[in-house]
Order: sequence, then C-alpha cells, then structure tokens
Amino acid sequence: MKNLTAITCFLLLSSYFADAQWKNRYPKVEGYRHHVYLEGYELPVLNSGPMDSAPAPTNDQVAFSAKGWLWIMDLQTLEATRITSSAGIDSSPNWSPDGKQLVFVRDNSMDTQIVLLNLDSKEETVLIDSKALDLDPIFSNDGDFVYYSSAKNGSFDLWRVNLNTNEHTAITADKSLERLPVPAKQNNQIVYLKKYGFSYDSIELWDMEKGTSIPLAEENFTSQTAFSLSPDNQTLAYTWPNGDNYELRVLNIAIPKSNMLITKSEGLPLAPKFSSDGLWIYFTEYNKNEVSELKRISINGGATEKLSVKKWNWGTSTGKMKITSKVDGKIDAVRMSITDQNGHPVIPDSGVVHSEGQHGMVFFYSPGEIEVEAPIGNLKITAVHGFSTVKHVQEEKMEEGVSTAEINLNKIWNANANGWYSADNHFHLNYGGTNQLDPEDILLDLRAEDLDIGFPLVANLGNRFLGQDLWGWKNEGTPIIRIGQEVRSHFLGHLGLIGTTKLYWPWVWGPFYDVYGKDDRLNAEPLRFAEKNKGLGGYVHPVAVKDPFKEGEARSIPITLISDAVLEEVDILELGCLWTDEIGTSALWHEFLNMGIPMGQSAGSDVMNDLYRTMAIGATRVYVKPNGKFTADSYLKALKDGRSFVSNGPQLVFKVNGKEVGDVINPEQKKVKWSLNIYSPVTYEKVEIFVNGKAVWTKESKGGNNETYRGSIKIPEGGWVTARVSGGKSEWPMMDSYPFAESAPIWFGEVGSTDTTSKTNAATKLLKALKVSEDRMKQGYGENPIPNLLGHFEKARQKLMRIIEAESK
Repeated sequence: MKNLTAITCFLLLSSYFADAQWKNRYPKVEGYRHHVYLEGYELPVLNSGPMDSAPAPTNDQVAFSAKGWLWIMDLQTLEATRITSSAGIDSSPNWSPDGKQLVFVRDNSMDTQIVLLNLDSKEETVLIDSKALDLDPIFSNDGDFVYYSSAKNGSFDLWRVNLNTNEHTAITADKSLERLPVPAKQNNQIVYLKKYGFSYDSIELWDMEKGTSIPLAEENFTSQTAFSLSPDNQTLAYTWPNGDNYELRVLNIAIPKSNMLITKSEGLPLAPKFSSDGLWIYFTEYNKNEVSELKRISINGGATEKLSVKKWNWGTSTGKMKITSKVDGKIDAVRMSITDQNGHPVIPDSGVVHSEGQHGMVFFYSPGEIEVEAPIGNLKITAVHGFSTVKHVQEEKMEEGVSTAEINLNKIWNANANGWYSADNHFHLNYGGTNQLDPEDILLDLRAEDLDIGFPLVANLGNRFLGQDLWGWKNEGTPIIRIGQEVRSHFLGHLGLIGTTKLYWPWVWGPFYDVYGKDDRLNAEPLRFAEKNKGLGGYVHPVAVKDPFKEGEARSIPITLISDAVLEEVDILELGCLWTDEIGTSALWHEFLNMGIPMGQSAGSDVMNDLYRTMAIGATRVYVKPNGKFTADSYLKALKDGRSFVSNGPQLVFKVNGKEVGDVINPEQKKVKWSLNIYSPVTYEKVEIFVNGKAVWTKESKGGNNETYRGSIKIPEGGWVTARVSGGKSEWPMMDSYPFAESAPIWFGEVGSTDTTSKTNAATKLLKALKVSEDRMKQGYGENPIPNLLGHFEKARQKLMRIIEAESK
C-alpha cells in the first residue's frame, strides 16, 4: 500500500514539473520525471581528487577516477598513473576477477557508454552504447558477464552482457528505478538499489532463480547510497544517511534487520568498496577544500586511514598555467570553464566543480587568480562575470613549465553604480550532494556571479530537515548572505520564507507524507508567520507551463496559490526559476495585479549547490533599487514594494514619464511617454510593453548589448504597466532555456488601482482555475476532513464572485 500511495503522490506532484523549462540534458528516463534529481544524484561526478575507488583483486593497487580520467595507484609508493586519455569523462571503474581488465563509464556530457579496457594492450572496447543512459558496470565473479543498469527499456533496469557471445539480457523489468548491481558468488543473487514511488529507496537482495527480492535497508531519499559485498558474500558495507550527513555501515545480508556503524568519518563517506581480502573498506570523501580524498577503514572498525596521492603520473608531458582575470581593469572573481584541445574539461586542484545542464559546460570559480595543470597543447578558456559581461572565449597554449594568461572582461552595465542590486532568493547550500558546503564557501560564487545578496534556503530531503545548524548565520559584508527556509507542503505548493527570524514548524505536511499527512493546515499559516517575523513569504517555482489558463493547464498551478493570492496572503511570487516557466508564471502574476493585488516579483535559481551537476547560483535572479543604503532590510522592503525586475540574463531599466518601477503616475494624463534601456549579455527576440496584462507595444529585435526603446501609451482608468524582454538562444552567462526579463509594475493613480474590465476578466479566469485546484485538493485528501482548507477556498471564491457579479450589475 505504501508503494501505491507513493506512486500516486509522485504522479500528482510531477504535474508541477511536467512541462518545466529545463527538462533533461541526458536521455529521458521513464518514471523519474523530475530529471534534475536523476542527473544530480544518479550520474557519476568529476573532481580533481580520487573518486569511485576500486581495489585490485590480485595486487596492491587501487583504481579510481580523478580529473575526468581513470588512474591506478600503487598502494606502496602512492604513485597514481593515468590509464585513460579520452575527451569524455571516465568514472566508476571495476576490475575483472583476474585483474587484467577494467570496465567503466564514459560520459560525453549528453549520454554515457560502458567501456572495457584491457590493461596489457591498453585497447578499449565499447561494450554498451545504447541511446539511453547506461551505468554501473561490474564483472560477475567468474568474469564471464558484466552486469550494468540501463534505461534502454524506458526505466532503469538491471542487465547483463555475456562477454563471450555479446548477448544482452534484462534481469529486472519493474517500472521502478533499479541500479548498482553487485553480483554474489553464486551468480544467482544480486544486491541492488531500488527506487520507487516519489522518494522511497531500498537496498535489495534479488534471487534471480526464485524471482524474489528481500529489502536489506530502506529509507527516504538516500541520494548518495552505494554499497559493496564482502568477498565471503556475508557482509554488506553501505553508505547511509543520518540527518545532514552520511555514515558507513555494515550488515549481515542473512540478518539484515541488524546493522553496525563502522565510521561517520568527516560526515560524507562515499562509494565504499571491499578489498579483495575483505579486510578493508575503501571509500572517498570530500575535504574542506571540496577535493575528494581516498580513505580506508578496517572491517573491524577503528580510525580511518587517508591514502594521499604522492605523485600524479600523467603518462605525457604536462604544464601549469596561471590565469589572471580582470573585470573593468581590476582583478576580480569570474565563472570559468576550460577545455583542452580534445574538449576534455580542465579543472583546478581544489574548489567546487560543477557541470551545468543547459550547455553541458564544466565550470568553477576563480577568485581572480587560479592555476590549472593539463597535458601540453591548446586550452580554450571561457569566462563571464555574472550577467554583467558577455561571454569571453580565449585560446592559450599550454607548454611545459609554468605559463601565464590574462582574461579581460568589461561590464556592459554597472548595476550598483546605478543604484541596482541583484539577488538569488532561492537556492540550497546542501541538498544530498557529494560535498558539504559552509555558507562561507559560496562567497566566491556570489562575487563571481556579481550577486549582492543570496538567500540559501534550508529545506527537507524526504524526512530529514537539512541545515538547521546554519539558521541565523549571516554575512554582513559584500555580498550579503541570509539563511531562509523552504516550507515544502508538497501537495499544496512549496513556499519560500526569507528575512524571518525563526523557523516555521512543521516544514512538511499534507497528503502522501507519512507523518502530518492528514493535517488540515493552510499554506497561509507560514505566509502569515513570515510577515509576523519581519520577513517575506511567497510561492516558489510555481508554474511550469507557458499558459496556465489554457484548457487543462491549470493543474500546473500550486493547489493553494490562487486562494492565498486572492486573499492577499502572498508577499512575493517567484517569476524566475530554472525549473519553471517565466512567461507562464508571469501570466498568472498579471492576473493578480489586475485584481489590484500589488504582489512583489521574486526570482531564485533553486540550484542545489553541493551537487556536481547543477546550474550557477543567480542563474535566475531579481534586481532591486532600494531607497538609501543597500542593506538586507532595505532590500526586502524594495522587493515587497516592487522596485525591481527579474532576469535570467537581460537587465532592463523601465520608466514612464520619468517614474520608475514601484512608483505611481498621474492618472489624469491621457497619454504618457515611456523609455526602456536594455543591457543584455545575450541576444533576445522580443520587447513588449504590457498594460493590465495585454501587450500594447511589441518590437522584434536582434538584441544588442545596449539598446534603448521609447514610445507612448494611453492611460486606462486604473491598473499598471510593465516591460518585458524574451525569446532567443540560451548561451553563457545564461543557463536558463530562453532569455527573459520583466519589470515590476508602475501603477496608474495609486498602488493597487484597477481597471474594471481587466479586474473582472482576471476574477473570471482565477475562479475557473480555483475550481481545478479545489478538485485536486479534495482528491488528494480523500475522506480526511479539511474544514480549514475548504473554508479558505470558499472565502477566495466568494471574493472572486463578488467582483464578477458587481460588473454584471
């Protein structure tokens, strides 16, 4: 029953993201519709240090991935020798039983292959190259087969290939996600990872002859879980979550209900592997510099031993390059991506490394000076400074010894000099990734992205509430950092609370949660809590479709958003987010404005910054122009007052009769002049002026870096006017799917004024969508009584009906 309930929950929740802007970079996997999690958690990662260690079966060596290639390290000398040199990123090695071959995953940033490497001849053979994701290769104990996971039948299943006949056989065919096969000696049993429903994960023991499966360990969202079976087939070593951190545990697969803690290490032991004699468990773990380190611990427990590489043998001549980055002539932080002449990513020896899904570029941040090592040859360096500069590409020749290079960027617009400050109101510092970040770790990110303030939101991961120890942490300097909270009542809609002084409890409730699942609780409660605690509250990633009022698309609107907005409980709405649609969300926001509700616009990237595969903080952001000195308080006031614009690349300054966004213009004038200055690091296709939600002026454009548009509009009886830029190709510094920016409104007469016809039309649209939301809510809660929620909906319905009926009279 739990499985069925979880699947029903997933189907309801997935409607939020079914048509989201960012869908997937790698081939789509059925049954895992929110692909940002699949690509973030299930695919291999790149780091400058050792990852995915695999002790050799026949000698004192260990294979691992590092810097995007495979290496073998001699455990006596601690010298690591590179054994692959492809343009792709190689990872997840496993040895053949005789120690003569390795099987591994190769990633070309769009798909994966499984490759067999003969260590004597250095010959590579592509074993699996389907048009789907293929992962987790591992030899059978007799060496005749390679087991792997593949989505070539739609969802991830377990497969094996006969190395003698090249025959591929599917072992599982469930619609759940099955990964990480670890064959037992008998070749009729496999330990594997099963993910089903929305978030339930289970390590299972599968008997292929009987067709039965026994759970060994179960939990919610075990994003970094991996495991290894001891050579005697008795003990399973596995990584398992505990609060914010992970632990390395062991259990006897014959008595799985009892397990034992081996080590917490530094809090994130990853990818355990038994040594061939069963005496050691090898694993990797990130250090404070975000570099993965190879470690091991005795099967009997005790202290962990770090195995640091003493020498990196590249197998070819290498050089080092010191790169200085300047912005407007001054050394400054930048976002950077480097590839060698084969297109392979080049990364520094320390610091966070990411791969972004929109363009497939591996990137990192330089504080202004950084050094990289790579095989000699040409390097391609790409750099940007947030949205303030266009993409800069420069080729440099890497030579033996130490070379130098200088990158010079120039701002197309200095927002701060003109009184504007940018912010990301919604991202997550740690959310189940491979490293554990401190708030100080993202100061460089914010500087390089030219962000002035950031709000990392603490959130729950399944049934774990992450980052509570960070609550109250502040950075008062530049950039400003404040910790916010995401309240994730999944079924009703996610909320972002920023500027609050306390945490709201509970963080989660509603249908399909195991705990608090029957709570008749309004989303309005945490929204009111935010206001009471000197903060702002609003809905995050709200609309995933281009037109939420199109027939059948109202299901994309969070269930209680309309009722909360109509009853004026919502301070801000996240127009800009990577996972939802800016035009679709703006269409809903326009109708709230038409109701005379001065709802502030917000933006947040919603990136999970501890993941390797994630976008940049600030990939969608909001700019504000506060009165007086820029502080956290003046920022929040400007945000609520609508002195802002949202953007995923273009920046715009909109004025009407000299008045700026958030201001009021004289309604007695019949016609007014407007001006729009656009500063964009990317080209865009369309410029529009909206009056009460209708485009009254449109201009097709190729979109230069600095453009000015002017015109005039007629003044209606009341309402608002905004300016928008949209359409075109996504390229750095952007990471969203299409360029977009829209200003907050300038009001006619007074803030919250309305035009009768526009207000009535808005009430009619919202009433229809409210009915869809209420039907969904009743379906989700079933027989559980919800008088509070139904009463809240009734108040909103009555308000909308009064507006419609007043017009009909």
